[in-house]
Amino acid sequence: MAEMNDHGGHTVMRYPVGVALAGGALLGIFFMARGANTAMVLHGFLFLAFCVGGIFLLIRQAYAAPTDAAGTTYNDAVTRVGVIISMFWGVVGFLAGLVIALQLAFPELNFDLPWTNFGRLRPLHTSAVIFAFGGNVLITTSFHVVQRTCRARLAGEIAPWFVLWGYNLFIVIAATGYLLGVTQSKEYAEPEWYADVWLTLVWVVYLLVFLATLWRRREPHIYVANWFYLAFIVTVAMLHIINNLAVPVSWTGTKSYTLFAGVQDALIQWWYGHNAVGFFLTAGFLGIMYYFVPKQAQRPVYSYRLSIIHFWSLIFLYIWAGPHHLHYTALPQWAQTLGMTFSIMLWMPSWGGMINGLMTLSGAWDKLRTDPVLRMLVVSVAFYGMSTFEGPVMSIRAVNSLSHYTDWTIGHVHSGALGWVAFVSFGALYALTPILWRRQRLYSLQLVSVHFWIASIGIVLYITAMWVSGILQGLMWRAYDSLGFLEYSFVETVAAMHPFYVIRAAGGALFVVGALVMAYNLWRTVRGDLRSEALPAAQPSPAVAPAE
Repeated sequence: MAEMNDHGGHTVMRYPVGVALAGGALLGIFFMARGANTAMVLHGFLFLAFCVGGIFLLIRQAYAAPTDAAGTTYNDAVTRVGVIISMFWGVVGFLAGLVIALQLAFPELNFDLPWTNFGRLRPLHTSAVIFAFGGNVLITTSFHVVQRTCRARLAGEIAPWFVLWGYNLFIVIAATGYLLGVTQSKEYAEPEWYADVWLTLVWVVYLLVFLATLWRRREPHIYVANWFYLAFIVTVAMLHIINNLAVPVSWTGTKSYTLFAGVQDALIQWWYGHNAVGFFLTAGFLGIMYYFVPKQAQRPVYSYRLSIIHFWSLIFLYIWAGPHHLHYTALPQWAQTLGMTFSIMLWMPSWGGMINGLMTLSGAWDKLRTDPVLRMLVVSVAFYGMSTFEGPVMSIRAVNSLSHYTDWTIGHVHSGALGWVAFVSFGALYALTPILWRRQRLYSLQLVSVHFWIASIGIVLYITAMWVSGILQGLMWRAYDSLGFLEYSFVETVAAMHPFYVIRAAGGALFVVGALVMAYNLWRTVRGDLRSEALPAAQPSPAVAPAE
């Protein structure tokens, strides 16, 4: 990873990278020839294609004209590609979510085929939104933010590209595996052993790129957004390795068996699962919030001291909260209570971060009327506050007895995923695109407003339908008649959910439409088009907006 800044250093690094890619291509051929099933053969081909493509890119780079500005300019090429990939996966993930929402409302849409079955499409949707869309947004924004806040070029010329394309190879392997029935059956950790090994390698390089960029910084202070990004990278690596410790049945097969069993396996899984939410979907995206909200508002962070308190308290408390997913199970009650206690304590630092983000607009609240991108970022912070209040409440054992296994949990997850994660990602991508392509502004600010309102209505329909549906489910499941028998059969509770599932699908459809509007807006921005529309007087000038 330690490429040198001069052109000769990059030339030297091409040889070992080329040898590694050639070895990887041979490994792909081996899996294609000896794969125990169709999935392994396909994934061997994908790995071969990745390595051959990498070799061709190295050759192309070798014959490209050398640039002597490598040490003085930012590496925006990799972040530009990251923006495009992020938007692509966002649309794919939201469409997959709409399909499975329609399948729950209208089961005939499963088509009685294994590849279109809800059981296979559901983890495809989850991974496409969280890891494909969210993960690419995190990699892209972290590469952008660490360069600007350190005033240093991203470390390495080959390594950042390896991180981006290697991560997306993992996504494609995971997604095709789900459709073919390859899964560990672990929530948020479905990919099998060989995909996990590849992701570990990619993630180590990601960490080294980030650390090396911090090391070469020309800014003495490490900005707090980088603290959150670094916590996200390091902790996700630890979680991923421990939760995915497994023994393969064979080196040419897809099946493996986890190292843990019984309640220990459940505890490890939800230690991983809750902290995947805590560090992937919270800490990483807080890094986005702490950079893009002040940048878009053109205001300093409300309280830098509060941001440091927010960081350390969140990092310490979150790691203990996982056992609250296992109330009323074989897990010892003291461990359940520990998880519940730390979950409740998390409310305070989470709201400290929310207040810090919202109060950054002090003296600039009028910008919400004129800047729809800032409006999207600020609403995401409000959803962060709402979700981090609802989560601790749902972790309380008495509340959990009603909410667990119901659609209330689905509503909670999506209020955070759509309102917090997706909205802050949308705001970041809107803010990044004109900067990376050096455009005067976005193609259309009015289309950003259209996207904001369509998506907001979709979120409200989705989460309110799931809240009502979930509470109704919980009450029906534990309703008894005068003789002490269950008052409703399970199928009756399923039938009662139908209208709410239709409303959820309608909300999801609106969210997909909003994402398509955004994709169109970004595409026209990249082309350099400007829509003729009245711009608000308070719109920031292009000379101030880029984070240079």
